[in-house]
Amino acid sequence: MDSDVSLLLHCAAWRGLLKSQVHVELSDRYNRQTDPTLERQIEEVWTERVSKEPWLFNGSKFRLHSFCLASPSSVPHPPCTDSPAIPESDGSSDQEGKSQNSRQRAKEDVRSRDSLSEAAESNLDKRNEITPAAIVSTQSTADSGPLLTLRLGLTCYKDYLGTNWSCRQAELRQLGEAEFSDPLALLAQPLGVGGVLCTGDGQVVLIRRSQRVAEAGGLLDIPGGHPEPKVVCERLGLALQEEQISVNMMQPSTVVSELFSSVCAEIRDEVNVPLSVLGEPVLMGVALNHISAGRPSAEFYVR
Repeated sequence: MDSDVSLLLHCAAWRGLLKSQVHVELSDRYNRQTDPTLERQIEEVWTERVSKEPWLFNGSKFRLHSFCLASPSSVPHPPCTDSPAIPESDGSSDQEGKSQNSRQRAKEDVRSRDSLSEAAESNLDKRNEITPAAIVSTQSTADSGPLLTLRLGLTCYKDYLGTNWSCRQAELRQLGEAEFSDPLALLAQPLGVGGVLCTGDGQVVLIRRSQRVAEAGGLLDIPGGHPEPKVVCERLGLALQEEQISVNMMQPSTVVSELFSSVCAEIRDEVNVPLSVLGEPVLMGVALNHISAGRPSAEFYVR
């Protein structure tokens, strides 16, 4: 496991979640907090960046604030289906214990190297909830839900470069804690998507990132990108400029559809695999990238 990545949400207890088991709650309350000085600095960072890389463009993104997940002990595991599922281990308690210990050691390694990352994770833990399934949904089966609710606001790529990807990210977390009692309050926290694409013969597809991207240029990665608020609006028949988009224009079900379909669209665009041969995406969890101040990414298994 990448030492700069930790797990915010792990859906192993459900063997992953299908689209029908995920819900989103949209609200301006989940947007980034603003600060006049910070807004000027974001504009300066963006202007300088675009002058060097004129191919960059701004776009609206969904901001992950927190989540609510049904307690695994309160709902039976979904039964096996014919749809693609995350490969299972042999279920032995020894291996499970080793896996848990390994994940714990990885998380401890991250925390020992970056106390600010620990503060961010701790704050997210406080905001996120593991609740009895009856509170999340009156029905809890593989075909009905939801088991997971994602609380989403809006942000944009420019704000991401000026906050999470800024050299001032540590200062912004400290300022957020001091002014809003939330170290993530001033960070963009755009929700990305990534796809673990498994081929019919059991291989996993990796790509090499372009040298012309703002983050991790030239490195190996899984296919991925972002769910796009503009695409959601277009599906609802709204022709809007990026800066005109607001959460009250969107429907939660359409946002969930975009979350799951966007990972397949990224695979199609980046790996040139037709959508017709891709199985239904299975949400495995949410990872945090601490190089970019704990930026979240929803990770999917796709066959």
